[in-house]
Amino acid sequence: RVPYFCSGCPHNTSTKVPEGSVALAGIGCHTMALHMNRSTLPPTQMGGEGLNWTGIAPFTDTPHVFQNLGDGTYFHSGLLAIRAAVDAKVNITYKILANDAVAMTGGQPVEGQLAVGEIASQLRAERVQRIAVVSDDVGKYGPNGVNVGGFPDGVTVHPRADLDAVQRELRETPGISALIYDQTCAAEKRRRRKRGKMPDPPK
Repeated sequence: RVPYFCSGCPHNTSTKVPEGSVALAGIGCHTMALHMNRSTLPPTQMGGEGLNWTGIAPFTDTPHVFQNLGDGTYFHSGLLAIRAAVDAKVNITYKILANDAVAMTGGQPVEGQLAVGEIASQLRAERVQRIAVVSDDVGKYGPNGVNVGGFPDGVTVHPRADLDAVQRELRETPGISALIYDQTCAAEKRRRRKRGKMPDPPK
């Protein structure tokens, strides 16, 4: 039996790509997408996410790839890879999987505890022009999914059901784009509910 995501894991949805697209794996639980028939290719080292594409891109007819990147890896060294990809001027969408935990090694909090709005602001500072947020709970960002004080101008917020449409738009966007997929790790949700740190839904 091959490894698979936990029940309720955000990666069950977040690692899917539109038909005709290719994703590159990264370091983290989401690497298991390699075994799931999701058009996902093997990873590079932590902090090198997407940089293999900067070398491949000039020699292939494939116009664009998605790069999966966990929020823990993003904070550790992944932001440097994004900076390098921007400088290389390739067509890539970084899919930052913000699950609020380093789940692969026991559910520790991500060092630095970056909020989604702070990640978006960092990306904009690194010259990523098109940024979209997809969440299982857009209501937490304020009325109509608009975060009053958290996001740079031009960042759009979408419900999880719109993931495929958002990805199709981003793969047609020239240069570097980013999709922040915001949904808490399912295993960490269960831990927090047992400890009374998160509401236990009736359904």
